[in-house]
Amino acid sequence: MALHLSSAAPACFAVADRARSRKVRAVAPGDFATLKATEEEGEEKVKLGGSDLKVTRLGIGAWSWGDTSYWNNFQWDDRKMKAAKGAFDSSIDSGITLFDTAEVYGSRMSFGAINSETLLGRFIKERKEKDPETEVAVATKFAALPWRLGRQSVITALKDSLCRLGLDSVDLYQLHWPGVWGNEGYIDGLGDAVEQGLVKAVGVSNYSERRLRDAYEKLKQRGIPLASNQVNYSLIYRSPEENGVKATSDELGITLIAYSPIAQGALTGKYTPENPPSGPRGQIYTPDFLTRLQPLLNRINEIGDSYKKTPTQVVLNWLIAQGNVVPIPGAKNAEQASEFGGALGWRLTGEEVNELRSLASDIRPVVGFPVENL
Repeated sequence: MALHLSSAAPACFAVADRARSRKVRAVAPGDFATLKATEEEGEEKVKLGGSDLKVTRLGIGAWSWGDTSYWNNFQWDDRKMKAAKGAFDSSIDSGITLFDTAEVYGSRMSFGAINSETLLGRFIKERKEKDPETEVAVATKFAALPWRLGRQSVITALKDSLCRLGLDSVDLYQLHWPGVWGNEGYIDGLGDAVEQGLVKAVGVSNYSERRLRDAYEKLKQRGIPLASNQVNYSLIYRSPEENGVKATSDELGITLIAYSPIAQGALTGKYTPENPPSGPRGQIYTPDFLTRLQPLLNRINEIGDSYKKTPTQVVLNWLIAQGNVVPIPGAKNAEQASEFGGALGWRLTGEEVNELRSLASDIRPVVGFPVENL
């Protein structure tokens, strides 16, 4: 993941200062998992946790947009820019309006790269010029870097993000990972962002069960709900189910946002032992791993054929079927974004969900983001 932080010009701070102050009421979690399970499957949007923010059941991750450190074969050019714009427009056309980015996505230190927030802001502006009624929910993230201390560091970083996005406020602001220190100050900063009207809802990312409970309780004291925890979660990476994060989220009424829901392409069937992914992903999804993955992929294909769905749509639907989960697969082009939309509007049976989990349990999972265990 590229770490790039640009300093904002003074004018950028004035953009956010125009936002109105607001209070958000926390709600009692109750049996949140049961509540989510009873939502109508045809409903296009769902609430994020106990907040008032409603988002589409599936979002789009913008990690790859502008990146040259992990994605895009270390190169970014006009062709990839147009493809990313196509992914954005196709997502909107497919009814997917939640986009997740972060201040560290994209690096000017790498040749030709552009910050993902900057690109998303540009795409939103261009789309609204053609269709002013376009609704987009923007989620971005604060990087808990060691030299960032105190609640004000969160507000300052958020205002820089708003400048790059060209927005007065964002829908969801998240702590990208737990800091080595200073986490209480970061949580205070999230609460301040809500009260200053800079965000509609706040969340965390890569938080363990203990950290999740601590953040929830600290925000609850101010009457602010912790809306979400963004974690690595897919059919072949089910650590949130195993480490208590999923159960705790359901208990407290916190929505899980699932990044890498198609395992960075490994679950799409696109890659084989003879054709592994290029770049850093090739070190994770090796020919040996892909060989062991084939029986699961074969069954995913069979189930997909019965619904006239692709493997990608099946594995995304599997996650949605877990309840209280919003997957955010990354889309590099219009074709991928359009395909993601096909994961909505239908549901795997309980037997199929359990069968796929059983088959996946035979596969040793890949290593996740190390800070999950902090």
